[in-house]
Amino acid sequence: MGRDVPARVFTRDDRRRYRQKMQQCLDALAQMLREARFDFETQVGLEIELNLVDDPWEPAMRNTEVLEAIADPAWSTELGRFNLEINVPPRRLTAGGPDAWESEVRDALNHAEERAATVGAHLIMIGTLPTLQQSDVGGAALSENPRYHLLNEQVFAARGEDLLIAVDGVERLRTYADTITPEAACTSTQFHLQVSPDEFAQYWNAAQAIAGVQVALAANSPFLFGKELWPETRIPLFEQATDTRSEEIKVQGVRPRVWFGERWINSVFDLFEENVRYFPALLPLCDEENPQETLERGDIPELSELTLHNGTIYRWNRPVYAVVHGKPHLRVENRVLPAGPTVADVVANGAFYYGLTRALTDEERPVWSRMSFSAAQDNLQTAARHGIDARLYWPGMGEVPVVELVLRRLLPLAHRGLELSGMDAAWREPLLGIIEQRCVTGRNGAVWQAEMFHHIDDTFPVDHHEALRRMTGQYIDYMHLNAPVHTWPID
Repeated sequence: MGRDVPARVFTRDDRRRYRQKMQQCLDALAQMLREARFDFETQVGLEIELNLVDDPWEPAMRNTEVLEAIADPAWSTELGRFNLEINVPPRRLTAGGPDAWESEVRDALNHAEERAATVGAHLIMIGTLPTLQQSDVGGAALSENPRYHLLNEQVFAARGEDLLIAVDGVERLRTYADTITPEAACTSTQFHLQVSPDEFAQYWNAAQAIAGVQVALAANSPFLFGKELWPETRIPLFEQATDTRSEEIKVQGVRPRVWFGERWINSVFDLFEENVRYFPALLPLCDEENPQETLERGDIPELSELTLHNGTIYRWNRPVYAVVHGKPHLRVENRVLPAGPTVADVVANGAFYYGLTRALTDEERPVWSRMSFSAAQDNLQTAARHGIDARLYWPGMGEVPVVELVLRRLLPLAHRGLELSGMDAAWREPLLGIIEQRCVTGRNGAVWQAEMFHHIDDTFPVDHHEALRRMTGQYIDYMHLNAPVHTWPID
């Protein structure tokens, strides 16, 4: 959600006022788009969610103590007490030289790890924590911030019953949850791209079109609650862990709050309008600003109600409106990827995403004009279920192995997009070379985790959880070496 909110009980009048304020915000946004009031500087940004573990690599419910030890405003809590998030400052994609962004992220994570160790915790970048057990995600695991408790209350008030978590993969998971804390098992990497209003729809459509490809290449979440499920189990888990719909409401066709969407768009306004039209407010908190009066004064409105509401609708590619230093801007927030395994992998994933979306928006016949929206959505689900072994649809190629699609078609496009962004070949090759070698070897984080777990399970006389614990410890060791995951051995 990105904002602290007070603990309170909402009334019917709160909800009526909030709906009115959201409509006022929509009207103000429409006026700002017409009058071209936005900052156009192209910048990129990065958020990484991480898990906390103790020395035996079990979940450590210590985010408050770790945050105090880190003492850096770039770090914040997440939903679970075993989560943290770092918000890396925005930058121009090519600022500072080839290693600048990776070095900045590594330095920040290494400093945080040193400080976390002083209170008996360690950081791990991974899609779902393999040692996490269902007993770890009860109500006591919610972070102390009141906004998480309020969100939990509102989700269950809307739903009226416990959450069913059901995933059929290598093994089968069926369980119920009476809090939204299972969502905390989903730790992600979020790439931000600031664009002009005129370009927003093109970049959002491009990001939607490649979401399945991204997930297939970077899957890193094969284990949940001790079971081996999908290579990217984080996708179905996140969809289910915040679902406000009962079974009867689902049958009626009501849209889920974790949402891919249902159509290609023509404007960022389409997405905010859908938010207001389709989704009731979970946190109907109104502020005092009248956005129309703010515009009439020549100032820039915060559109607080619209942005808070947007933060409770979990699109895999989310629109972001923000005001920084008095200037409004728009961003595409790409949310499909898991965290990790290493900073090198994360930065390579970012280079592939930024380069590919830039190239796709530059095409004369864009991919979204040749591909149905449902095909893009199906690609995401297929990629989450099968990972780097997935077969995905792409216009002009039909259904093909994702590694063939990337090597033959998409990597050259990503190179071209980065070149258009001002990145020379000596800079591009190492970054996109990591993606290429992932495809050549067929190894990403999910593959390594599964292979390492089975190696330990088959070799040593230990139980299932101990094998997961040892695999997690080995993962952390390799994570700190920062060698891309396709180079990690199984031993």
